[in-house]
Amino acid sequence: MEQAIDLFVSDKRAQGVSAEVLKKYERELDRLKEFMAKRAKLFPHEISVSDLTEFRAGWNDLYPSSTTRSKVQERLRGFLRYCFASNFITRIPILSSIQVKTPPTLPLTDAQYKKLLKVIPEEFSGTKAKRVHAFVRIMRHSGLAIRDTVTLERTELRHDKHKGLYRIVTSRQKTGTHVSVLIPPDVAMEALSVMKLNESPKYIFWNSGTGTERTVVTNWQHDVKQTFVAAGMPDGHSHQLRDTFAVSLLQKGVPMEEVSKLLGHTSIKTTEKHYAPWVTARQDRLDSLVVATWVTSEHGAKAGH
Repeated sequence: MEQAIDLFVSDKRAQGVSAEVLKKYERELDRLKEFMAKRAKLFPHEISVSDLTEFRAGWNDLYPSSTTRSKVQERLRGFLRYCFASNFITRIPILSSIQVKTPPTLPLTDAQYKKLLKVIPEEFSGTKAKRVHAFVRIMRHSGLAIRDTVTLERTELRHDKHKGLYRIVTSRQKTGTHVSVLIPPDVAMEALSVMKLNESPKYIFWNSGTGTERTVVTNWQHDVKQTFVAAGMPDGHSHQLRDTFAVSLLQKGVPMEEVSKLLGHTSIKTTEKHYAPWVTARQDRLDSLVVATWVTSEHGAKAGH
């Protein structure tokens, strides 16, 4: 089992899989190896569906999110497929799929967003307050996820000379998908001013450029969470800023296909999965506007008659 895991991880490394994802593979497969060893099973061909079922039963405590459990299972399947292709096993034991509960999309209202920005100088002081304020605004107006914002490089905030505006040009950490999105001039200026305060010659918000990416992301998650709590939204989270960006575009009539590109989704199906209800809301608004023209036209016709 140990040799099979080492070969599989080496294969993933050769494919260019990120160090963060490699750690997840190693962590989860080490757990499988230990689980099987307790049952005196040391070879991949000894893995049965009943073993996997019992192994998966312990995931609820380790991974409270159904989305995470689904991803863990997919990584496990990847290992089993590799074992099959390498002739370590003669068949692939199949587990039933995990029902993923998609969290509701919760964009912020204008009032909530303004409150969020207002409390920042009350919660933080000096340079920290300026950095958090700029960070929240960049997330709201770029649609970047928190990890992408933390790792945003100085060279990825670019001046579009042709348009006289600034845009963020980067690739999503999660999918590697290219993203290019214009941001409001005042948001860009704020980010540039914060960049001058940053110690790192490479990043905008990763202050020193040292420490692990995971640690820095966790620190920023804590700061954003603290801001939500101070604003009276204890259940608030950073992804709502990305949701606010997406929903604001949809409500203004931007096609789903274009919103999907700006979000860096690899498939429009992902965008539809999370934001389809807001397209319906947009349609309801358009319907109301159309109906309003009927009333206006009819009143005008009667007046003219």
